[in-house]
Amino acid sequence: MTARNASAAIIGAGDFIGAAISRKFAAEGFSVHAGRRNGDKLAPLLADIAKAGGSATGRSLDARKEDDITAFLQEADAKAPLEVCVFNIGANVNFPLLDTTERVFRKVWEMACYSGFLAGREAARLMLPRGKGAIFFTGATASLRGGVGYAAFAAAKAGLRMVAQSAARELGPKNIHVAHLVIDSGVDTAWVRERLKEREGEEALANLPPDRLMRPEAVADSYWSLYQQPRDAWTFELEIRPYGEKW
Repeated sequence: MTARNASAAIIGAGDFIGAAISRKFAAEGFSVHAGRRNGDKLAPLLADIAKAGGSATGRSLDARKEDDITAFLQEADAKAPLEVCVFNIGANVNFPLLDTTERVFRKVWEMACYSGFLAGREAARLMLPRGKGAIFFTGATASLRGGVGYAAFAAAKAGLRMVAQSAARELGPKNIHVAHLVIDSGVDTAWVRERLKEREGEEALANLPPDRLMRPEAVADSYWSLYQQPRDAWTFELEIRPYGEKW
């Protein structure tokens, strides 16, 4: 592993996708700064990265708070110049329309859209003076279409997509690559497997074909591929799904 004089900030470094992204960029020599709610849960991830010879720090982060996002990204930049910012907050909830309270709708929007705006703006503020950087946003199927019970989540994710697209049009000519990754699949996590068991039964889960669910490491590899793109062929939006996913 060759250390780079560059940092990668991972906002929403949860146990699966966010952790995989953190490991990938650390393995590629970045100084990783990871943030999530309940930052004490980052300890195993930080230990794994250190054991592998990488550099990583992390802390609790409320991405809905402007001052917290600003401080978090400045901390990453203080370690090494901020070159990559990945916004990976989900907020996936399902409520029938009449059961979607004002509080639920607002909180989902704050987590999945508003906090993405704050992250993108503050990352750009640090990258623009250097004239380089990459800002990546994690999207979902709901970024492109609504579904039954997903009024709040789809509205927030579609809004995040428009934030990303607007930022890409503005920042691309200034050598900052902004991309939006649509994950059109269930990701192989304990939560998703539990939902599959509830919906389809224990036997269906036991007989799940290999690679039918998307591995978090595959998502991390997709982000790494985006980062490596030459600027004469930058992708704004990349949709990824397993071979067996219907779409």
